[in-house]
Amino acid sequence: MPGAACQDRQTPTASASGADAAVIDDIVTGSRILAEYGVVDAFGHVSARDPKNPDHFLMSRSLAPALVTSDDIMEFDLDGNAVDAKGRTLFLERFIHSEIYRARPDVMAVVHTHSPGVIPFTISQTMLRPVFHNAAFLAAGAPVWDIRKAFGETDMLVRNADIGKSLAAALGDKSVVLMRGHGDAVVGPSVKLAVFRAYYTDVNARLQSQAIALGGEVNYLTAAEGAKADAINLQVLDRVWNLWKMRVTTAPAK
Repeated sequence: MPGAACQDRQTPTASASGADAAVIDDIVTGSRILAEYGVVDAFGHVSARDPKNPDHFLMSRSLAPALVTSDDIMEFDLDGNAVDAKGRTLFLERFIHSEIYRARPDVMAVVHTHSPGVIPFTISQTMLRPVFHNAAFLAAGAPVWDIRKAFGETDMLVRNADIGKSLAAALGDKSVVLMRGHGDAVVGPSVKLAVFRAYYTDVNARLQSQAIALGGEVNYLTAAEGAKADAINLQVLDRVWNLWKMRVTTAPAK
């Protein structure tokens, strides 16, 4: 629910040396949006491929998403190394991002969440499928990746490149990959669309759970419906992004 990101409603400005100001703004805003709507809490992260260097990506230092500012954004290479850490703590699971960028040249943004709505679909036999048009991208599939199958009993974290590579392989050409007992990784051609997909993946999961609880057969979107609806969603993306951005960057009335 709204509230978490309202503690510091300052319009973010880019300050990372040499990085694209608009992309940094989107990372900061997207982090706060996902916190505001409960898709992430103290954990989770948003990144973007550096438009000036496709072999690098931009992501915050290790920090709760609602607290991210432009000063926290760092530059990384595709091995997950910080270009200039300046003593700052890094996200352990930055390899989710680095290995997806390495495997998917088309991906310009990655979001990792521990979405409460999604978790049940990572540990059950029920597939996550689109129940409404805003989650139409799920019609292409949302595979489940199980870290235990390749790496045995771990701490469940994507803490190195080998694990990240396995996750990226499971994602394949899809927009979302579910992580067993963990959460999901969501990708897109922009930060705005990756955040949109992360948010509506969680919403869809909650709605699907409700529909299943009602009993009877659930009438999901078909692949063709999903493709058509997803194309429309791309055309109106700024409508929802601008609303969300207003809510996390505008100071509350006194």
